[in-house]
Amino acid sequence: MNKITYTSFSEQGNRRNNEDYCQYVSDPDDGRYLFVVCDGMGGHAMGEVASHLVGTTICEYWKQASFADGVEPVLQTAFRLASETLDAKADVLHKVEMGTTLVLAAIYNGKVTIAHCGDSRCYLLRPNVGIVYRTEDHIEQSVWGDYINRSFFSYHRQNADVEIRQFDLQPGDRLFLCTDGVSSYVNPDILRDRLMDDKSPKDVTDVILFLCEKFSKDNYSGILVYNK
Repeated sequence: MNKITYTSFSEQGNRRNNEDYCQYVSDPDDGRYLFVVCDGMGGHAMGEVASHLVGTTICEYWKQASFADGVEPVLQTAFRLASETLDAKADVLHKVEMGTTLVLAAIYNGKVTIAHCGDSRCYLLRPNVGIVYRTEDHIEQSVWGDYINRSFFSYHRQNADVEIRQFDLQPGDRLFLCTDGVSSYVNPDILRDRLMDDKSPKDVTDVILFLCEKFSKDNYSGILVYNK
């Protein structure tokens, strides 16, 4: 069975409030782990409400779900419930428009399932290889500028088109999930090299936090996971 260790951070940075949200569900006895990072969308109201609601809904469903058919059906149901819950909350808040990105990594049965929607990222890194997989941001260019074209957004369930990939998890693999407050402001080569450092998860994230404190102009959050 995989020995999983991890650490997380979520900081307000230079913004007035923190619209990021990190959560994880750990069940070592069954070898099941879920790591979730959400980033409430700027330019809209109540991003912190949307990120917390979507992240929490997915984690709560995961805790009580049956995995008889594997991980992906569980996640698909959790995503549907998250969209429904977001709409219901928006109703209570007088039809407010609010949204969030999502990235998650689910570990079970020796595999990792990576899902994302928006521009929060997951990196899968392997010893002597580097980055094996990195999610591609769901961003579209237009004459008005770049915009996120997939997200969990109130009353736009069609936008919650979550991309899912699955990989065999190998000894020594590392996963890093983060909001764009990390990935957009830390040099990608430096980020890759620091994520591969022969240090504990906490020591690695301390360096990433230092870089974010120095360069980021956004909230910055992440979860670093080691598979021993």
